Amino acid sequence: MTEDATTPAPWLDLPTDHPFGLQTLPYGVFSTQGSAPRVGVRIGDHVLDAGACAEQAGMESGEVWLAPSLNPFLARGRPAWDAARAWLVEVLTSDSRRDCVEPHLVPLEDVRMHLPIEVADYVDFYASEHHATNVGRIFRPDSEPLTPNWKHLPIGYHGRAGTVVVSGTDVVRPTGQRKAPSDTAPTFGPSIRLDIEAELGFVVGGSTPLGARVAVDDADDHLFGVVLLNDWSARDIQAWEYVPLGPFLGKSFATSISGWVVPLAALSAARLPIPGQDPSPLPYLVGSGAAYGLDVHYEVELNGTVVTRPEYRDMYWSPAQMLAHLTVNGATVRPGDLFGSGTISGTARDTRGSFLELSWNGTEPIELADGSTRSFLEDGDTVVIRGWAPGPDGARVGLGEVRGTITPAR
Repeated sequence: MTEDATTPAPWLDLPTDHPFGLQTLPYGVFSTQGSAPRVGVRIGDHVLDAGACAEQAGMESGEVWLAPSLNPFLARGRPAWDAARAWLVEVLTSDSRRDCVEPHLVPLEDVRMHLPIEVADYVDFYASEHHATNVGRIFRPDSEPLTPNWKHLPIGYHGRAGTVVVSGTDVVRPTGQRKAPSDTAPTFGPSIRLDIEAELGFVVGGSTPLGARVAVDDADDHLFGVVLLNDWSARDIQAWEYVPLGPFLGKSFATSISGWVVPLAALSAARLPIPGQDPSPLPYLVGSGAAYGLDVHYEVELNGTVVTRPEYRDMYWSPAQMLAHLTVNGATVRPGDLFGSGTISGTARDTRGSFLELSWNGTEPIELADGSTRSFLEDGDTVVIRGWAPGPDGARVGLGEVRGTITPAR
């Protein structure tokens, strides 16, 4: 009898509608009590110790999964990523592989998740037309909301790789200079306008030499997978510092990402055309039409209340275009590079991806289930961003969550 390659082995006892079934197979870095961090693959409510399984099966290339980050695996490139995914599907669907899988399945509740990558470089984009328009209307009500360059190139800034943290890490309220329009001079102290930005992060693999660039049509050779990303933002610090060079201390104190990296291969059923771009971008941002959007659904929860449900499908610039623009000047790509999409927002209030937009800069506070209201974050607040995408044959691809709690300034 021929096994169905899309059906998990019966001994996995995996529900057919589980968001972390064979259609997903995300990678992360985990440890158990007394053990060192290493690469794991989530299957249902278990983590497969990928390196140990590969070692027992005699798969020598699986040694990269014994490392405490995904970077060695990312360095192998697309052919290795595709081969590894095919091998994982094979061992998780075959009764003959039970002996190298079952002993290395660890219940999810017994693991500690770590930052999945050593972040080489971090760039954050501004790819949502709705978000950029909302922000423009808030801060420049008497001018055009979009700056003249916005529809010609994916705008971004270079962030701080060393403060990217894994989901569950507390976020200390940042301190810095602030100056309200009515103030005569700046003051110093904790941010009083602390915000989130619900984003999709893209994990990059492979490498390019200095001076080379990645074409739109070749972007998938380097786009390994995605994470949920929360770009914590101190709006008052940012407002005082960002002219003329853009975000700095208002962003660099923390960026949270989910512990599971969902391979781009898992999102093939979620690909869709990007919205029409007018005017047409320059040729290096067009290619042969390889740019695509993603049908990823979000919900943002504050202290147990879902306050917004942004849709990634509304993004103006595609991940392939962002990577092409990031490298068009010859900037290198390295394993573990990470770039964020920018805030995901729609036109309706309940699809806005930041509290700046949700509260319209504090003029329309959000009411929570307990009767309290928020314009920006208070100490003790917990924000959870969750996401999922459609998979093959009606399945759901889980992206997990990215969680953070605000602690007082130090």
